Amino acid sequence: MPDKFGILTLNSISSLGLERFPSSRYDVGSKVSSPDAILLRSFKMHDMAIPESVIAIGRAGAGTNNIPVKNMTEKGIPVFNTPGANANAVKELVLAAMLMGARNLIPAIQFAGNLKGEDISKQVEEGKKAYAGFELPGHTLGIIGLGAIGRLVADSAIRLGMKVTGYDPEITVDAAWSLPSQVVRAHSVEALLKASDFVSLHVPLVDSTRNLIDEKRIASMKKGSILLNFAREGIVDEDAVIDALESKKIKCYICDFPSSKLMGKEGVVALPHLGASTREAEDNCAVMVSDQVMDYLENGNILNSVNFPNMEMPRESRYRVAIVNANVPNMLGQISTAFAEGGINIHNMANKSRGEIAYTLADIDSPAPSSVIEKIASIPGVVRVRDLTAK
Repeated sequence: MPDKFGILTLNSISSLGLERFPSSRYDVGSKVSSPDAILLRSFKMHDMAIPESVIAIGRAGAGTNNIPVKNMTEKGIPVFNTPGANANAVKELVLAAMLMGARNLIPAIQFAGNLKGEDISKQVEEGKKAYAGFELPGHTLGIIGLGAIGRLVADSAIRLGMKVTGYDPEITVDAAWSLPSQVVRAHSVEALLKASDFVSLHVPLVDSTRNLIDEKRIASMKKGSILLNFAREGIVDEDAVIDALESKKIKCYICDFPSSKLMGKEGVVALPHLGASTREAEDNCAVMVSDQVMDYLENGNILNSVNFPNMEMPRESRYRVAIVNANVPNMLGQISTAFAEGGINIHNMANKSRGEIAYTLADIDSPAPSSVIEKIASIPGVVRVRDLTAK
């Protein structure tokens, strides 16, 4: 390992996170040259010339659409994110949005803000009937996506007296265990839409979720229902939503993603991407991503990577080698042979794969000479080899 690692920041990252990097072992800042890792929030990296020195990227947030993940995978670079770190912040905004929609708060505020004259009290009494709403208890909230945010939203809605139905075909075992028992499982998106007075989206933007809510699915929604999108802009077909608002199929669309199509449309409330914009969420994300990147740089451990398998192996030796390779047969055999031919005993080894990429950690009983590192690096399919000997 180098005497010092360099961490390049592309956005303002909470000092609580950056302070996790000891100054004796890390140079951190926006001017770091030849960085070992990059930390960012919303900076768009797709058109950026990423330095060849980079071996890790950390996103202080959940979404990674602003990062060329596929290209990083091909280069053997894990991309970390922070799922759940901003979950409470987004949950609170979703709850606020439900109240905005149910109680017509935005048009009511606009009405009150435009009152003029000496008879404002009279105008209020005459006009307030147009903004009468309804209460949340007894109404059904449908949640598409039951990850960290979806589960918190479900729990809060239940505590408010609402009925909750959920849909997530890829829910993990751990997520299912932590889901409130009162959540009714929907067997399809359409079934959820038919049952829900509110629909809240909490899925990542991938090919399978782009325009997830389109004209056909909006036709399945209850008349007068409220659509909430605090996940990603592309999950909703905006043209279909605008048509549904104009026909009164849905009551309102409340989202975190303003766009030229939505601006000025009746029934649209678009917030300026405030989902994770709290001090607490920014601190949580920064601390989480800093710890993950530091553990990878120093120990090779991987937690919460969007393109690499999770791999956490406690050190059992001062000497450790990390290997990124193609997920192909006989790779472990070739790596073990390279160590054996170099006279190196493997104390412990772990290997995991994710799609086409695989990752191996090996704790060895003695230092690996450069000849052994070079031999492993020359194995067809090996993308990157790192000597993680502890200082």
